[in-house]
Amino acid sequence: MWFPCSACSAAVTRTFRSGPSPQAPPARGGGVAEAELPRPLREGAGGRGSNGPHLWLMAAYGFVAGLPLPLSGFTFRLWLSEGGVSLAVIGLTANIGLAYSLKFLWAPVLDNAPPPGPLCHLGRRRGWLAAIQPALAAAAALLALSDPAHLPLASLALAALVAFFSASQDIVVDAWRIEVFPAHRQGAAMAAYIWGYRIALLIATTGVISAVSVVGWHVALLCVAALTGLGLVVTLLAPEPPAAERRAVTAGFAARLAHAVIEPLRDFLTRRGALLILAFVALFKLGEAMAGIMTAPFYRALGFSREAIAATGWFSLGGTLAGIAVGGWLVARLGTGRALLRTGWTQTIAMAMYLLLALSAGEHHVLYATVTTEAFAQGMADAAFITYLSGLCSREFTATHYALLSSLAAIAVHTIGGASGVLAAQVGWVAFYALCMFAALPSMGLMLVLLRRYPVGEGAVH
Repeated sequence: MWFPCSACSAAVTRTFRSGPSPQAPPARGGGVAEAELPRPLREGAGGRGSNGPHLWLMAAYGFVAGLPLPLSGFTFRLWLSEGGVSLAVIGLTANIGLAYSLKFLWAPVLDNAPPPGPLCHLGRRRGWLAAIQPALAAAAALLALSDPAHLPLASLALAALVAFFSASQDIVVDAWRIEVFPAHRQGAAMAAYIWGYRIALLIATTGVISAVSVVGWHVALLCVAALTGLGLVVTLLAPEPPAAERRAVTAGFAARLAHAVIEPLRDFLTRRGALLILAFVALFKLGEAMAGIMTAPFYRALGFSREAIAATGWFSLGGTLAGIAVGGWLVARLGTGRALLRTGWTQTIAMAMYLLLALSAGEHHVLYATVTTEAFAQGMADAAFITYLSGLCSREFTATHYALLSSLAAIAVHTIGGASGVLAAQVGWVAFYALCMFAALPSMGLMLVLLRRYPVGEGAVH
């Protein structure tokens, strides 16, 4: 299921096999060969001397970025399912993720405006994070105290608020990563981010679901909200990136608006193949993410217990980390374009496991095989896809460009995907997951055209 990292969400962007997946982002021109081992978490950023930022900070940012996603994704949907909420309403939770898809609308503000009040003394990136992160923790706490069984609309509104602040945090963290780490260390930064992100997803899905039987939903989710509040500590420990060179703009509102919004869009849209690239980015995750939206009620409908569903998190984590390692190796060995082609097809074919699961009459070994296979295929695809997205960003408009691309990567699922509950209820699980596979085919066709006309690294997409 999809991320945003925002892509990353990545990932881009911005869904764990037993929950959501990273919107996490590797970077311009850098491969992710160092994603194979956690060792980079203990190394410096390189190229910046012994006092440079350490990759453990990137892992910590991945951790605090991953915690909120299940609160508007898989964990939240399971909570709704156990409260007897209809499939149609559960499907509408996909629309909560529009915050991740539309974050490019307010990314120019975070990219250009100074942080509010005294927070400006922390710098542009750290100052905005210090404003966003306490609000995110407060929204998560309010969601934890809500009652979706009796007041589902209030819970949906609070989940949307969590998604908004989470998406805002992603904007700034993505920009911080790209600006702090040199190009040849972006792959290692991506690896660190994903390690932290996946551990957070495991806590916010498997950890929460396991704890519910002991302490209940409210306490379990309050613990996640408390961990989310640690984001401010990470920000206070992190260095502020060196200020990027920016063209001078006049003080007028029209000039500031042009510099913040129009210039980044013009910079991207005037590139060769820009519209084809945007169409591909928008469709690449549609089929896989649509499949992921309905997994919580799907597992419950097949008769799996809460304990069995919680156990899928470990299989998901192992499959994802192995997939990221293989995907990073493919990027380093084959280049971004060919790696993207191979991993994209693998991700599409792997969705057939859902069909097998739907026909398996609730067999646990089929459930765990499905989760592992899907997580592995998605991890591979994410490594190539997010490297591709990060390579499209101009340094002058880092936050705006990455927010635009990672938003597009999720916009289809957060609009069309909102009808997934109605569709599943009408056609049944087997037909629903077959349609999800077919939904992935248009992006595969666009990928073939795109890589043939505008090969990665030949200036067409940079």
